[in-house]
Amino acid sequence: MSRNVREMACAPESVFEVLAEGWLFPSWVVGASRMRDVDADWPAAGSRLHHSFGAWPLLVDDETVSTEWDPPRRAVMVATGWPIGEARISIDVKPRGKGSVVRLQEEAIAGPPRYVPDMVIDLLLHWRNAETLHRLAYLAEGRHARSRETTAEEENEDAGRPSSPDVADDHEAEEAAQAAEAAEAARG
Repeated sequence: MSRNVREMACAPESVFEVLAEGWLFPSWVVGASRMRDVDADWPAAGSRLHHSFGAWPLLVDDETVSTEWDPPRRAVMVATGWPIGEARISIDVKPRGKGSVVRLQEEAIAGPPRYVPDMVIDLLLHWRNAETLHRLAYLAEGRHARSRETTAEEENEDAGRPSSPDVADDHEAEEAAQAAEAAEAARG
């Protein structure tokens, strides 16, 4: 069983937002090259992602089935791609400070990889899954940053302040200039 862990600068909910968007699967899973279809009820248990693995002309059409969906804590999937075999992938997410810790575990459950020594499989999967978590972090952290920007803009609009940093800086500079003029007039 291969196990990788990564700290991410985002809330667990941001990680699960990426996992819930089935069409993003090839964006974060190393080796997945294209999406063919996403079940309408993805990521509910039993729903499927239909994708391909590899590169042309050696594409293998495969699928990933959601077997457990418990956001923002845990997701478990079974990836099937014959003749490669089947693997169970579990993603566990825990909050840590203002971010989260994501653990990805993958184990062969059917097919030829079950007969390869664990140490060899772990070496091969460790690099792949480290990059997979790296890509997942880019998507989840980017989503988190955009949602924070949107929230800040909404708060500024609610308070009657400009939402653009340039406009806010101009507004603050204007207020400072007015305060300086008032102070000068009081002295003079």
